[in-house]
Amino acid sequence: MLAFTLILVFLLIFLLLTNVKIVPQAKVYVIERLGAYSSTWDTGLHVKIPLIDRISKKVSIKEQVADFQPQPVITKDNVTMQIDTVLFFQVTDAKLFTYGVERPVAAIESLTATTLRNIIGDLELDQTLTSRDTINTKITATLDAATDKWGIKVNRVELKNIIPPREIQEAMEKQMKAERERRESILRAEGEKRSQILVAEGEKESAILRADAKREAHIREAQGESEAILMVQRATADAIKMLNEAAPSKQVLSLKGIEAFERVADGKSTKIIIPSEIQSLAGLAVSLKDMMGDQQ
Repeated sequence: MLAFTLILVFLLIFLLLTNVKIVPQAKVYVIERLGAYSSTWDTGLHVKIPLIDRISKKVSIKEQVADFQPQPVITKDNVTMQIDTVLFFQVTDAKLFTYGVERPVAAIESLTATTLRNIIGDLELDQTLTSRDTINTKITATLDAATDKWGIKVNRVELKNIIPPREIQEAMEKQMKAERERRESILRAEGEKRSQILVAEGEKESAILRADAKREAHIREAQGESEAILMVQRATADAIKMLNEAAPSKQVLSLKGIEAFERVADGKSTKIIIPSEIQSLAGLAVSLKDMMGDQQ
């Protein structure tokens, strides 16, 4: 009897432990009771009825990423290219996700390929290559509306790669190479132009500085000459003033005239103009003799 009781207790504990479930964060469990949908367990501790309840599906409610293989599409101008997409989606209803469609991710991939072909079929090659944002927006809106009944929210779709045919790729590469060379030529031309402008500006500034220096030298030279003339004039004026204040006699004036005459005679001039005041050499000699007598 004791052994039976222990076995029974052990079975009860085993059943309890195996039927107590803890749902982790960011997951939900879909529960079936006797084969029919019963409930959806959120995060936390739950207990299911042994042999009656079962966990049908464990669903992640985090945002998920699906990277689909390249799909062949044909543009409006009959160019076949390969486009692969990346889809970001999130489960919003675990029940619809479990029972709405078989293999939901595969269904989304097929729907994405179909939608992509329809959108690209209305665009030409150039529009396809330059309208990624527009294509992404259209695909996202279409898939989001179509997957609501599956309990899926499509957040966004991104065109990962657009691969045109080989001959178009080569033509595009040549065009890109030519464009790079053109830009390099423009940059070189602009650099040379800028260099020539800098050289010209440097020469201009140098010429201006030389002209300013020459003008400044002329100004200083003129100022020096002007100051020298002023000094000579001041000295002459001072001498005249002192001479007038000394009240020189006629003999002194005659002597000064002789000294001036001597300085003129000692020069290089070939003609000498004798002042009218000096009438005769005799008068000069007498004046000189009288002055020398007075000094003795």
